[in-house]
Amino acid sequence: MKVSGFAIARNVIKADYPIGESLKSIAPLCDEIIVAVGNSDDGTREYIASLEIPQLKIIDTVWDDNLREGGRVLADETNKALAATDPNADWCFYIQADECIHENDLEKIKETMEKYKSDKRVEALLFDYTHFYGTYDYVGDSRRWYQNEIRIIRQGLEIKSWKDAQGFRTKDDKKLKVKHTGAKVFHYGWVKHPEKQQIKQQQFHRLWHNDNQLKKMVSDTHEFDYSEIDSLVPFKGSHPLLMMSRIESINWNIAIDPHRKKFTPKSWFLYWFEKLFGIRIGAYKNYKLI
Repeated sequence: MKVSGFAIARNVIKADYPIGESLKSIAPLCDEIIVAVGNSDDGTREYIASLEIPQLKIIDTVWDDNLREGGRVLADETNKALAATDPNADWCFYIQADECIHENDLEKIKETMEKYKSDKRVEALLFDYTHFYGTYDYVGDSRRWYQNEIRIIRQGLEIKSWKDAQGFRTKDDKKLKVKHTGAKVFHYGWVKHPEKQQIKQQQFHRLWHNDNQLKKMVSDTHEFDYSEIDSLVPFKGSHPLLMMSRIESINWNIAIDPHRKKFTPKSWFLYWFEKLFGIRIGAYKNYKLI
């Protein structure tokens, strides 16, 4: 079985993305890892080139900053990375710059890829998500956070990155048929020092909105305000070992009260219905589970 990893990066240093940990977390499963590095001004390329990942390959790209509608440039860049993967690979493993795979799940992921390698009905593999917020001690548990997403796709099916690169679809926009890995993606995009998070918000919204809209979407402050979140719960599991040095060097304090919820009456009902019955009404599903 041959597996090609792929990812994209641009100016990830100034916004403190854990891309080194992200790439290293999938390295044990990949024969190659293609990273499409966009035009950066913060040493991103040099940092990625310095990572001790023997199978890592960099392709240099230039982001089209005019593709702001719906974050299309992210999908455009992801497709460039995917196009550079080995056409003889069986699977392609996508990882974003703020995601990490737990070492405890590596064998489970490998077994799932091997199990469905010859089952052509299966076009992609699905992961569960844990979304951290504010600090490494809390996770979001409301409906604003997606529960599952595709991160491994079958090579050779002309699959493309979808919309803002959160997931994937066929070239004619059909949802992919997937099997569940039972493995987790740890998403750390909302865990940064408030100053770094503010920089990330400015970078991110610039991919979606024009300059006038950007001023309305992102406040003109030096630090991000974490207090507007609707619902958090304490994290009770273990983090990937690759993340531990970051976690141990955390140097900010955020006043978070997980008992405080900010819901509309409708959101309260849906939230408690999900907690009681384990069912998320109207859940976002950009895939077909088979």
